[in-house]
Amino acid sequence: MHIEPPFIAHTHEVFNQSNPLEGYNSYRGDSALQALVRHHGAGWAEAELDAHGARCGSAEVYEWGFQANAHKPQFASHDRQGHRVDLVRYHESYHRLMALGLEAGLHSKPWTDPGPGAHVARAAQYYLQAQVESGHGCPLTMTFASVPSLRLTPNIGEAWLPKILNRAYDPRNVPHTEKQALTIGMGMTEKQGGSDVRANTTRATPLAAGGPGELYELVGHKWFTSAPMCDAFLVLAQAPGGLSCFLVPRWCEDGSKNPIQVQRLKDKMGNVSNASSEIELRGALGWMIGDEGRGVPAIIEMVSMTRFDCMIGSSAAQRQGVAQAVNHAAGRAAFGNTLIDQPLMRNVLADLQLEVEGSLALTLRMGEALDKSLAPGGNEHEKLLLRLGLPTGKYWICKRTPLHTYEAMECLGGNGVTEDFIMARLYRDAPINAIWEGSGNVQALDMLRALSRSPETLETWFVELATTRGDDPRLDAAVQNLQAEFADLDDVEYRARQIVDQLALTLQASLLLRAGNAAVADAFIASRFGGSFQRNFGGLPRGLDIDTLIERANPHS
Repeated sequence: MHIEPPFIAHTHEVFNQSNPLEGYNSYRGDSALQALVRHHGAGWAEAELDAHGARCGSAEVYEWGFQANAHKPQFASHDRQGHRVDLVRYHESYHRLMALGLEAGLHSKPWTDPGPGAHVARAAQYYLQAQVESGHGCPLTMTFASVPSLRLTPNIGEAWLPKILNRAYDPRNVPHTEKQALTIGMGMTEKQGGSDVRANTTRATPLAAGGPGELYELVGHKWFTSAPMCDAFLVLAQAPGGLSCFLVPRWCEDGSKNPIQVQRLKDKMGNVSNASSEIELRGALGWMIGDEGRGVPAIIEMVSMTRFDCMIGSSAAQRQGVAQAVNHAAGRAAFGNTLIDQPLMRNVLADLQLEVEGSLALTLRMGEALDKSLAPGGNEHEKLLLRLGLPTGKYWICKRTPLHTYEAMECLGGNGVTEDFIMARLYRDAPINAIWEGSGNVQALDMLRALSRSPETLETWFVELATTRGDDPRLDAAVQNLQAEFADLDDVEYRARQIVDQLALTLQASLLLRAGNAAVADAFIASRFGGSFQRNFGGLPRGLDIDTLIERANPHS
């Protein structure tokens, strides 16, 4: 017999709560991404991007992200019998995310299938997956980025690249000789050096004659080695001829364990699904990559690509943040009106979307530059554009993301700061890309270094900006101000951040003009170069097409 509970048990019903943002297609719901994919020559990839967007927007894959972060990696130095194993165990959801990315070729497609739009298409697909969870992106990125460095030494590249480029995932703790699919990590940072890798103290001694592709013994430490279960690592060490780059496998060719010993895992504020470790190299064997004494140029081939992926990942975090904010605002009412219909909230949401528009435009333009510069014969303009564009984009986009994520989180109110919602994780993860692969100061100084070593890079930048000269007087004035900055070289290092800010904003504005959406370009230029531009979002001037911006921000549009 059914017994009605007493009236006092009926305290309330749940209403005025937005539905979770899941079960949608994150590519189909992103008109800005679709337009830029076509604009930068990757329209041929739309069917695959659409399929990946449906997968990444599913409730199942979102849950993988939550579970991979709820269950941090666990480290065991020894097995139960006392043998040294240096084993890091991950939650099954982390492995599922890794398999999703590797099987999609996020680590390999532009290398195995190069051509017009290849890097753009891969960047767009990575952008979709990074919105779900960022930690697993670290080994995906490092594996992808290792390819140019490994190609510097043909005998090593020929032996390792077929398995590295294989679109499969094998997380087993077994020698690389027993696997058909491998992942690659990187070890540069040491306690005493940080970004100053020339201060590294790890030593490499040749076992025979030495030189490119030859075997060395490494003794030393690394203060930050992420994804320590990768099958091998690109490592910097001091060889007799100077700082050099080495490929150091976790297992030796004979199947014995290479003495790479994990000391502990870092207890990080964010990026927690990805293990980051301190390691000791106790006579570890590794092959020299590139020439002896040329370790920085060798590994910078990898670092350039990891910086590009930092741009993608931070742009993805911005997109996920504004999508969550709009989804919440559309399903929540306050003070008599739905949040998304309230003027001040619309100002905030539109401004957040403008940041995404600029970040994505700059990122995919660099993807196009990669495609053109790596094509047979290369393209000198595109190579020079990358030399300035990668540090500029990495600095600006990654630097803007924590503030952007905080503002998007605030749109959700109290829900935004609880771990049940993705915004809390996005906020904890947001500073990571700005710090890793060279912090803000390193990027700004790298910009100045590029100009001092190759002054033609600055001319290339202004040639790029000249494509929209005369299209908008406000942008023209901003470009003139930028030129004036470079005309005055006094205290240029002190002013480096101010200069790189202007480099980024002027190119973003020019790219948005070229992309063809007048409402977006006008709003970006009016807000970023007008007198009202400020650090807080939600200060857009009057007279802009806010409706268009909100529609482009809406993941359900």
